[in-house]
Amino acid sequence: MLMRDPQAVVGRRVEELDTPALLVDLDAFEHNLALMARFFAGRPSHLRPHTKTHKCPAIAHRQLAAGARGVTCAKVGEAEALAADGIDDILIANQVVGPIKIARLIALAGRARLTVAVDDAANIAELDRAARAAQVTLSVLVEVDIGMGRCGVQPGQAALTLAQQVAGCRGLHLAGIMGYEGHLVFTLDPEERRTRVEQALAPLLETKSLLERYGLPVETVSGGGTGTYDVTGSYPGMTEVQAGSYIFVDARYRQVRPEFRPALTLLTMVISRTQPGLLITDAGLKALSTEFGLPEVLGIPGAALKPLSEEHGKIALADPAACALRPGDKLQILPSHCCTTVNLHDVFYAVRGGLVEEVWPITGRGRCQ
Repeated sequence: MLMRDPQAVVGRRVEELDTPALLVDLDAFEHNLALMARFFAGRPSHLRPHTKTHKCPAIAHRQLAAGARGVTCAKVGEAEALAADGIDDILIANQVVGPIKIARLIALAGRARLTVAVDDAANIAELDRAARAAQVTLSVLVEVDIGMGRCGVQPGQAALTLAQQVAGCRGLHLAGIMGYEGHLVFTLDPEERRTRVEQALAPLLETKSLLERYGLPVETVSGGGTGTYDVTGSYPGMTEVQAGSYIFVDARYRQVRPEFRPALTLLTMVISRTQPGLLITDAGLKALSTEFGLPEVLGIPGAALKPLSEEHGKIALADPAACALRPGDKLQILPSHCCTTVNLHDVFYAVRGGLVEEVWPITGRGRCQ
C-alpha cells in the first residue's frame, strides 16, 4: 500500500519509508526559505527562484508566499507542470526553438504570464509569428553572454540589434535582458567571487544603458544563482536573481554558501554486508547523481561512498567494528548535486522530528522537453 500511495506514509516515522526515498528536512528548508527572503526584503532586486532545482509546485508556492517575484524554469515542460498548479508568472530562462516547442509555449502563454530568453534573430521572428497568430503577447529577455560561454549574444551592439528587432515585433514585448554568471558560482574565496562577479555583470549593465540610449526601455535585468546571489542581488541595476539550489544546498554548494543548511537527503537501505568493511545499499546511479562528485554518507564517521553502479551503492567503512548496520537498516546520504538527483524521483517526503509531515509530488521531473 505504501508503495502505491505515497500519501499513506504521512505521520509515519522516516525509518518506515521504502527506499530509496528523497527527504526534505523541514526545519532546514524553512531556514533557507526565510534567509533568502530576508536578504531580498526591501532591496531593488527581487528573487525569482529557479525551479529546476526542485521541479515541485508545492515548493514553488512556498517560495512565492515568502516574497519571490514569480519563478524561473529551464524548459517548457517544467513551466507546464507549474502552470497546471496555478503558478502564473514564469520565466523560461532558455531559448525555446522549433515549431513543436513554440506551439506549446504559445498555448501556455494563454494561461500564464510567460517570459522567454532569446539570442537569435530567426528564433525571434518565429516567436513573433506564432504569438501574432494566436493573438497573445509574449515577453522576451535578450540573453547576453557574460562569460558562461553557453547561450547569449555578446554585450553591446549584438544585444542592441536583437533588442531592436524584438521591439519592432507586434507579438513580442521587450522585457529586458538576461545574463548568467554561472561560471563563477563555485568560486570559493568570497572576495575573489565578488570581484569576478562584478566584472562579469558590468558589461550586462553597460548593455542596459546602451539599449536605453536608443530609446528601448529595460524593465528587467535578470541573472544570478545561489553561489552569487548576494553579489548579483546587490549590484546596481540588477532587478532579479534566479537562485535555485539555496532551498536545499547540496554537498558542493555547502562549501560556497555555509549560511544555508543542507535540507535534502536520500534515505537508503543496506541490502548486503558480506564484507565487514563494506555496506551495499539500494541507491545507485538511478537514485543519486554524481557529476559534482560522490555524495556524502551521513551519520557514520569515516564512511565513504564508492563509485556507484546502476542500482547499488558501496560504502567503505573506516572502522568496521564501530558500524553495526546490517541488511534492512537504513541511513541517509547528502547528494552532491541536488538538481539532478531530484530529477530521479517522483516525490519528496517532508520530514520534521523524524516524522513525515507531507508528501510533495515532483511533477516537473523528467520534463526535459
